Amino acid sequence: MRILLVEDDPDLSRQLKQALGDAGYAVDHAADGEEGHYLGESEPYDAVILDLGLPKMDGVSVLEQWRRANIATPVLILTARGAWSEKVAGFDAGADDYLTKPFHTEELLARLRALLRRAAGHSSPSLAVGGLRLDPRAARATVNGEPLRLTSLEYRLLHYMMMHQGRVIGRTELVEHLYDQDFDRDSNTIEVFIGRLRKKIGQDRIETVRGLGYRLAPLVGEPQEG
Repeated sequence: MRILLVEDDPDLSRQLKQALGDAGYAVDHAADGEEGHYLGESEPYDAVILDLGLPKMDGVSVLEQWRRANIATPVLILTARGAWSEKVAGFDAGADDYLTKPFHTEELLARLRALLRRAAGHSSPSLAVGGLRLDPRAARATVNGEPLRLTSLEYRLLHYMMMHQGRVIGRTELVEHLYDQDFDRDSNTIEVFIGRLRKKIGQDRIETVRGLGYRLAPLVGEPQEG
C-alpha cells in the first residue's frame, strides 16, 4: 500500500515517514502544496495524509483541485488545534477524515487503516482469504494459524492483494502501489516476489491470469471470508 504524505514540518515528516514505513507502507513525501498537488495528480496512491497549512499552495486548494480532476484517493487532513473552520473547509473540499495537531501517531495509523478499509469495501479490521489472515494493526499474517515470516516487500504485496482479493491485478498496478517514487522499479521483480509469496502461503492461492496479472483467492474447498 502506497501513501502520499504532504507535510512541511521536517521533524513531523521524519517521524511519520518512519512510523508509516514500520507499519508496512511505501511512503512518498512532499514538503509543499505544489509538489503534493503534482504527485497526487500524477501518481497512484492508496491514501493521502495532507496538512492544510502548507507553503506555495494550501492544503484546501490542493484537495479542491484533486477532486475537480476526479481524483478520488482517500484523504486524511491534518489541522491546527481549535481550527474548526479549517476542518469544515477540508471536508467541503472533499476530505474523508481529519486529525488535529498535536496527535498520537497510533491514532493517525488507526484512522489511515480505517480509510483504506472503507475505500476497498472491507468492514473488518483484519483481512482473510480462507485460512490466510492478515492483521494490518500488527503488520502480521498467518496461514492456518501459523505466523508467516515476510520481508517488508512481501508484506506490502500480500497486503495489497488481500485488500483487492478476487480481482485480477496487473504487474504495473502492483509496481505502482508497492514502491515509493525513489525506488528503482522493475515490473519483472513482481514475478520474483509472487514466487516467494507462493512458497510461504501456498502455491495455489495466487492464480496467474495469463496476459493480465494475478488474482488472490481461497483454495478449492476453502470458504471465502473477509
